[in-house]
Amino acid sequence: MTDLTLSPWPSVGLDVDALRSSGWRPYPFNEFVIKIHSRCNLACDYCYMYEMVDQSWRDQPMVMTEEIFADTCRGIADHVSRFEIPAVSLVFHGGEPLLAGHSRFEFFARHAREQLGSRAEVRLGVQTNGVLIDEEFLRICDQWDVVVGVSIDGGRDAHDRHRKSRRGDGSYDDVARGLTQLREHRNNKLFGGLLCTIDIANDPIHTYEELLAFGPPGVDFLLPHSNWQSPPPGKIEDQAAAPYAEWLIPIFDHWYGAPELDTQIRLFDDIIRVLLGGQGRGISVGLAPIRVAIIETDGTLEQVDSLKSTYSGATRIVTIADMGMGDRLNHALWDPGIVARQIGSAALSDTCMSCSLRDICGGGDYVHRYRAGTGFRNPSVYCSDLAALIRHIKVRLEDDLDKVTTK
Repeated sequence: MTDLTLSPWPSVGLDVDALRSSGWRPYPFNEFVIKIHSRCNLACDYCYMYEMVDQSWRDQPMVMTEEIFADTCRGIADHVSRFEIPAVSLVFHGGEPLLAGHSRFEFFARHAREQLGSRAEVRLGVQTNGVLIDEEFLRICDQWDVVVGVSIDGGRDAHDRHRKSRRGDGSYDDVARGLTQLREHRNNKLFGGLLCTIDIANDPIHTYEELLAFGPPGVDFLLPHSNWQSPPPGKIEDQAAAPYAEWLIPIFDHWYGAPELDTQIRLFDDIIRVLLGGQGRGISVGLAPIRVAIIETDGTLEQVDSLKSTYSGATRIVTIADMGMGDRLNHALWDPGIVARQIGSAALSDTCMSCSLRDICGGGDYVHRYRAGTGFRNPSVYCSDLAALIRHIKVRLEDDLDKVTTK
């Protein structure tokens, strides 16, 4: 059960009716994260699904049924048609999604293409820990055009420190084996990139080089999901310190100064894009509206699942009983938690509003702003890190732009 006393804003304090009366309208969902399996074959110690305050995974069916998935696709199709959405992304997620097995995974991919392909451009993806990647999964991904993202935290020592099997041994060798098969597949467009959760105990350049060894088209460095109630490692004693910026800046300089582009790094790309007046593609910086819906294995519609790192029930969306998925999606657009991530600077704290980096940083990842008693209307717990990183990138960018304009 959700305890609203833990999160007075936006559950309490955001006047959605006033926004509606003013003429504001939400952006429809265009990305759907489908939890096709609710369990995992690894036991990563930083996992927001299994190791933090929200333990609702215990009440979820282990695997999504074909019937629930078909109903989900019908609801998404209705949403797409109602709002004339030109393109949508479906990401198969978990837990570990490949635990669903070859046959069911192929049904999900095929059915999504068949049911949605005539309504909009459909982009399918899967985010996996890589352990179960094999030739049959790759065949399915190749046939139904499913892009594969893999989570890995660097070399063997860095990865195995946190990402262990249920037996307690490291998972690096199994992940590397799966990644090698993915990289060597005849369709190189299947490889979407790598997701690396930052551990400041690891050497940043060594970590980056270990990731590059797999030839990824993109790398996403993820700040650990922490907040003011549970600060991240390195900031518990001194929350004004910037150890995550100090870790990321050497990687940025190495990446930015390379004679040729090694890979895309979404965090850096987004900061540069926003500094130049554009919009970021992720949730870490900028004020672009977040348009993501999560569907659990039982068909429950929820907010972005990383909110499970804040308090139990934080992802909950209140819907009317017996609503079909299409109506639930349309109804959810007016949920305070969804609205709060689409109203830009109006969702920011007074501290963020007075900051010169407001429109660049955008308050950071919404999840990292949580504090019991004030909810999500706070600066990010990574505020000092984001400020230091953005200012460093801004100086590098301005120096290069000055060189171009003075030639």
